[in-house]
Amino acid sequence: MTDSARSELWSALDGVVDPELRRPITELDMVTGAELEEGVARIGVQLTIEGCPMRGTIEDDVRQAVGRVPGVREVRVEISYMDAEARRRLRDRLGHTKTNPFADPANLTRVYAIASGKGGVGKSTVTVNLAASLAASGLSVGIVDADVHGFSVPGLLGITQPPTKVEDMILPPVVEVPPERRRPDAGSAGSEPDAGSIRVISIGMFLPDNRPVAWRGPMLHRALEQFLTDVHFGDLDVLLLDLPPGTGDIAISMSQLVPSAGLVVVSTPQHAAVDIAERAGTMSLQTGQEVVGVVENMAAMTMPDGSLLEMFGSGGGRLLAERLSRSTERDVPLLGSVPLDPALREGGDAGVPVVWSAPGSPSAEALEDIAESLRRRGRGLAGRPLPVTLT
Repeated sequence: MTDSARSELWSALDGVVDPELRRPITELDMVTGAELEEGVARIGVQLTIEGCPMRGTIEDDVRQAVGRVPGVREVRVEISYMDAEARRRLRDRLGHTKTNPFADPANLTRVYAIASGKGGVGKSTVTVNLAASLAASGLSVGIVDADVHGFSVPGLLGITQPPTKVEDMILPPVVEVPPERRRPDAGSAGSEPDAGSIRVISIGMFLPDNRPVAWRGPMLHRALEQFLTDVHFGDLDVLLLDLPPGTGDIAISMSQLVPSAGLVVVSTPQHAAVDIAERAGTMSLQTGQEVVGVVENMAAMTMPDGSLLEMFGSGGGRLLAERLSRSTERDVPLLGSVPLDPALREGGDAGVPVVWSAPGSPSAEALEDIAESLRRRGRGLAGRPLPVTLT
């Protein structure tokens, strides 16, 4: 094989990205060899673990990339697996330190905890749609499904793939934004390793047969801690924490583990629900966290004749924002009001967020506006140390 042919093979392999690690397989030392002889390319690929759920995807991507090299008639992919030492080197190369990066004051990831006073207000649906919209704008987004007893995020995103465990590092499943849903101003989805993707972790990914979780306080705290320390999220722009309803163990643990998280409080317009949601927001007075805003879900639906169906009343979201503004002594805006919409329910049942499945629907447009208000906040630098040395 000529040096030119070898260079073309490796150049093609540079474009093959590991679906979980979001880095080129050449950069991760996953390519063990590349040879071309009489039109047959033999490519050695070393996967992280046996039974890797992404094996088929990686093999297909290698075949497609190498198959485009001039002179290649056939591509044979030879699979092997990393030993423990290779996996440790991989972990070190990725910079995974088994610590909670989101507790570091220097970390620039914007963290939002999506909270509610009671269950059934659509908090998880709001979470996945905000994540989907933010990712479509070109951001790298993570979701921690912290509702251990009532987890639903994997189903709402159509995730059936389990996480991959590499030594003491967990690689979460990645959901890609459909190409047709990427915003025109988002740039190329490949410009950054994680741009336009959602990484998700949930206790539901580790349980067979929809098994219930019967854990108390210490176990719940440990689960959330492991999600933040053992899971390799990479460099995220935004992390969303889907909290369980109320002000119990997980909410307290969240405030300790991610003290910089801003709270987004979700409620229906019903005033009885507002009373309960107010408690979730005013918990910030004890934890020192900021209430970023209020989302009113299940608001009035416009009927075919133009009339409004206020199934759960009206005005609750604005009332909640006003109450939280008074109690916290800072402006808490109503970020948006999401109407009742069959498309929203249909998207959730199908595992496709409504902002992707029905982008022109009333609920999708409302959720897009809310996500845009969060996106505009950007990565804050105030009070954070910068990696600059003055000489």
